Amino acid sequence: MTEVDRFADIRPYQDDEVPAAIERLIQDDEFIGAIAKYRFGALMKWFGWALRPLIRYFLRSKWRHVTTVHQVQMGVTRYMNRMIGSSTKGVTFSGIEHLKQGQGYLFVSNHRDIAMDPAFVNWGLHTHGFETVRIAIGDNLLRKPCATELMKLNKSFIVKRSAKGPREMMKVLGELSAYIGQSVHEGHSIWIAQREGRAKNGDDKTDPAILKMFYVDGKKQKIPFVDYMRSLNIVPVSISYELDPTDKAKARELYEKSVNGSYEKGEFEDIESIVAGIVGQKGRVHVAFGAPITEGFEDPDQLAALIDKAIWGNYRLFPGNYLAADVPNKANTLEQAAFLTRQSEVPEEHKAIWRAMYAKPVENASKVQ
Repeated sequence: MTEVDRFADIRPYQDDEVPAAIERLIQDDEFIGAIAKYRFGALMKWFGWALRPLIRYFLRSKWRHVTTVHQVQMGVTRYMNRMIGSSTKGVTFSGIEHLKQGQGYLFVSNHRDIAMDPAFVNWGLHTHGFETVRIAIGDNLLRKPCATELMKLNKSFIVKRSAKGPREMMKVLGELSAYIGQSVHEGHSIWIAQREGRAKNGDDKTDPAILKMFYVDGKKQKIPFVDYMRSLNIVPVSISYELDPTDKAKARELYEKSVNGSYEKGEFEDIESIVAGIVGQKGRVHVAFGAPITEGFEDPDQLAALIDKAIWGNYRLFPGNYLAADVPNKANTLEQAAFLTRQSEVPEEHKAIWRAMYAKPVENASKVQ
């Protein structure tokens, strides 16, 4: 009797599933159309009928020897190398010394960019000889089948945010909690954001509900909260971008919410944010791994406060953060000019929100000190 694959509908693909997933991508008209539009633009209107089969032929030839998840990620690594060179002024890391080889960790990270946050964490781990993480991704970003294929090929697992009703919610939370716990206890690290959605206002705060979700499986096993959470090796991660390529879009959304009480996302807005975050200029980027949290808490609220304290304290503040917060003597003349130039591109009514977004980490860091 074969063992039931308990997490089949949420887990990443395994090696034996890679070739079929790649073939489904090659057959996906939307995926091929997106590549064609990105590479050939206006030519698609006239020559789409000829370009699509050529792209399929090219991809099938290029990927014919890709049969494992590791090979998929090595392809991502090559792209990351180019992306870092073209869209950043360098990526630095600290706190790697807190990590041990072969150990599974639950990396609880601040969340500013949909794709790049886990990508930079993975880059830091990979370049320092560690295994890459399994990445939590909300099903709201996986409306297209090709998006699901791409994410699950790159070690992403699905968080079913769309679950409705108490019974379905409990089932989903139990499954997710068990998957995260089993992964970590078997030596596979997890990346998950400290809250649902990005901190668009720059305020990196951990939602205790996320921590309660982690504990659902521990509670089921009747393991005390402190003991179970300690077993997950929770590592707070601070990701700091000197520039946020999506800052103007975030300021616009926050302004609309403050004025109208709500904001209606466009159909492709999440995808546009992902693309902007990948290709847009980020300046310097720093990823800080905190020490695993093993003591000093008794409940989710206390644990959330410890994670916040670590993320705020390890956040790398850049001149723009200090300028936005009106802290003197933290930026030279060139940095001030660059900040003012960037600010001048922001619509007048959005400026206060935009500045507050960059200033908030300074305020949070001061709470730690």
